[in-house]
Amino acid sequence: MDLHFGDSKPTDDERAAVDALLGPPESSWEGADRSDADLRWARGGRAARDRRDLLLPGLHAINDRVGWISEGALGYLCRRLTVPPAEAYGVATFYAMFSVTPRPATVLHVCTDLACTAAGASALCAGVEQGLGPGVHVERSPCLGLCERAPAALAIRAGDPVRTAVAAPATVETAVLAATAPDSAPEEPPAATAVPQAGHEGLTLLRRVGVVDPASLDDYRANGGYTALRHAFGLGPAGVIREVTDSGLVGRGGAAFPTGRKWQATASQPDHPHYLVCNADESEPGTFKDRVIMEGDPYSLVEAMTIAAYAIGAHRGFVYLRGEYPRATRRLRHAIDQARARGFLGDDVLGQGFAFDIEIRRGAGAYICGEETALFNSIEGYRGEPRSKPPFPVEKGLFGKPTVENNVETLVNVLPILTMGAPAYAAIGTAKSTGPKLFCVSGSVARPGIYELPFGATLGELLRLAGVRENLRAVLLGGAAGGFVRPDELAIPLTFEGTREAGTTLGSGVVMAFDDTVPLPRLLLRIARFFRDESCGQCVPCRVGTVRQEEALHRIVARTGADAAGDVALLREVGRAMRDASICGLGQTAWNAVESAIDRLGAYE
Repeated sequence: MDLHFGDSKPTDDERAAVDALLGPPESSWEGADRSDADLRWARGGRAARDRRDLLLPGLHAINDRVGWISEGALGYLCRRLTVPPAEAYGVATFYAMFSVTPRPATVLHVCTDLACTAAGASALCAGVEQGLGPGVHVERSPCLGLCERAPAALAIRAGDPVRTAVAAPATVETAVLAATAPDSAPEEPPAATAVPQAGHEGLTLLRRVGVVDPASLDDYRANGGYTALRHAFGLGPAGVIREVTDSGLVGRGGAAFPTGRKWQATASQPDHPHYLVCNADESEPGTFKDRVIMEGDPYSLVEAMTIAAYAIGAHRGFVYLRGEYPRATRRLRHAIDQARARGFLGDDVLGQGFAFDIEIRRGAGAYICGEETALFNSIEGYRGEPRSKPPFPVEKGLFGKPTVENNVETLVNVLPILTMGAPAYAAIGTAKSTGPKLFCVSGSVARPGIYELPFGATLGELLRLAGVRENLRAVLLGGAAGGFVRPDELAIPLTFEGTREAGTTLGSGVVMAFDDTVPLPRLLLRIARFFRDESCGQCVPCRVGTVRQEEALHRIVARTGADAAGDVALLREVGRAMRDASICGLGQTAWNAVESAIDRLGAYE
């Protein structure tokens, strides 16, 4: 196979970054110094190709060490993994956090998404760009998952080790300090500050956040940790699946697919091995609940993944974690290491003869990788583009094998199901939407953060807890892929069926309030730009439709009434085409928020 390598050479730093991940090369075929023994033949090619899934970690290793990915570094990584450079270039350019052109070692990501835009992100960006010199690259970023502390900025300084600093809520001064002196930037507040209910009686999923030390396995166990796993071993795999099915648990990422059915379908597949993937790439603007769980109660996710793997017969699990979550990455990596050292992960979990271990794979800034099959492609070392279905992941998922994919919130719900029993869990909420639900509340409220309520509470009840302002203009449910509702619709029950009957969606639990000081047309333009930027470009309806949607919105902003009618009609036509013909949920939902703003709010009348 002719891989078409160029003549560019890696620097010592780039070579060291790759070798630290992959180990030293064993032959000149992989990039070692040439010797007469292996000039004319290659060995280990099959083994190298089997490591294709290390392409994304390899790109991270280079980017973390140097700040960008040069042709020489990319070529060296490709030799090590026997990946064609053209394919690797396509992967490297797919992700927003990577750069294949030279840039400074320090990058400051300033969030300009919905909550941060409403909190003054434009003025923050302008001030930061004036206050920083050429040694820092300022990147206007989509949502950083810090909506409760908007506006937000994340500084990443390449090196060995890479350094990060968060400024949130950010001022020009704190953002500049994070970029110029990340080691001197103030420490982030505890995860519990994002949970206004922290320490309250009656919490189920958030009861340990702010109560336990997230770094201590002993503290986690003293507060009920690993009780559920012991129950699981007592029930057996079939018993665990039966409990999850009887509980009525459905996926909390937005699709609301019954979790027990998914687990059963995977467990019954004769093809092995089976895989478990935790989707922690919550990139939906306004979503930050998974980050808070991983930062404040990371062992709960490790335990829940172990239970899920036991139920479906998986021995290897992956957490696909947002690249913009440095603290969550550190906390979860520490929890995994401690669980492995103490026998809660590894070849013989709790002496039960069950082997399971977890790997963390960092995303690199691609909203589309929240779609399960795009996520599989990303882990495998390919561009994060969705696959056509069928076959479904329960039959052929990660590495072509049966796979369960759940997000963080879905998985941690398994713990109370096993400790309290399926009937007691199902008694929480409503008949069709059982259990507790986490809601990410941000925007024009006094107390933004994560709220835990039983399904069936109304939107008004949630907003009163968060301290909504009197001059409320609109509420966005479900994030950019969701829809707007009016201030007179706060009686909507927060259930999957209730929001559906009201003509909107619950999505992943985003509730973003906007008062009348926030210009609605600017928000819609930001949503349209988000979908245009995040479309993977694989299918025409989404690739072209998201561009046409943004263009029409730009034209409408300058006109109202009858003058805008033609472009509103065009928006509807483009929106229907995206919804009906796009491969995945990104294109299918890209028109939702704009449609609801026009029909429910009269945005352009």
